[in-house]
Amino acid sequence: MAAMATKSARRSRKRWQRYSSRTFYLFVSPWLLGFALLTALPLGYALAISFTNFDGRSPRWRWVGWRNYAEIFGDADALASLFRTLAFTAIAVPLMVVGGLGLAVLLNQRLKAVGLFRAIFFLPSVVPVVATAIMWKLIFNRDVGILNEILDLISIPPIAWLVDPNAFYALVILILWGLGGGMVIMLAALQGVPAELEEAAVTDGANRWQVFRHVTVPMISPVIFFQVVTGIIFTFQIVIQPLLLAQTGQVGQVTHVPKSTHLFMVQVYEEFFANNRYGYGSAMLWVFFLVILVVTLIVLRSSRLWVHYEVDSEAER
Repeated sequence: MAAMATKSARRSRKRWQRYSSRTFYLFVSPWLLGFALLTALPLGYALAISFTNFDGRSPRWRWVGWRNYAEIFGDADALASLFRTLAFTAIAVPLMVVGGLGLAVLLNQRLKAVGLFRAIFFLPSVVPVVATAIMWKLIFNRDVGILNEILDLISIPPIAWLVDPNAFYALVILILWGLGGGMVIMLAALQGVPAELEEAAVTDGANRWQVFRHVTVPMISPVIFFQVVTGIIFTFQIVIQPLLLAQTGQVGQVTHVPKSTHLFMVQVYEEFFANNRYGYGSAMLWVFFLVILVVTLIVLRSSRLWVHYEVDSEAER
């Protein structure tokens, strides 16, 4: 029997060894080609033109070195839009994470037609971003928007949602409308918490809030951390929603975007398509990449204080 097992193992090993390394590279070549042409090459090109005064149209451009990068730190509009983006992220991301977790807790109960409610709450997250922005622009309309019609029923005068300073809150509401995606991830995490731990905490005298705070939240903290990081990256890169919520949506015209929603990516869009400063816009994107990287690393370092992983104590030693 041992000899037969050995022969079988050798035969299986030979079956796998008959494929050469060229076969491996053949299978991964579509991904490598796509990465090279659609990611690495555009990134290299953007980095190269960030050191030039390229305007996107004229063949006459020249190397300007670090001038574009130095100009960013002296550009009041760019710095203001950056701090505005940081403020928006600091407000929107906690609301997204807490809102998604709250919905997940509610829909984790044993209720009738709970699957239907989960589908209803998840549905907004699959609606295309352009359709979502246009729909909410109609809802926020001061004269014919349904939101002001509802407020009128309780004797609240119409609110100009799409102008400063209310445009900022309108953008936050639009972003929070898509909580369904985060809700599904949180729901999966909640359903992975062992019921025995919660029952043991209840047996020891803990109430529902104490069980949730000291048992449930630590168990799902890696998922919360994932939601925080992805939420930060998502809110930093928002550009379509502020443009479409603006009073005018003509391509290349961003002068009517309210100051409160004139985020950093909107400023980049303006430099590219309104001012035709491709070199300067590319430099702004690379600086923004470094900002996102630094913020993400800070969150990553802080995760040691509040994220708990299920690790065997033997492995930790």
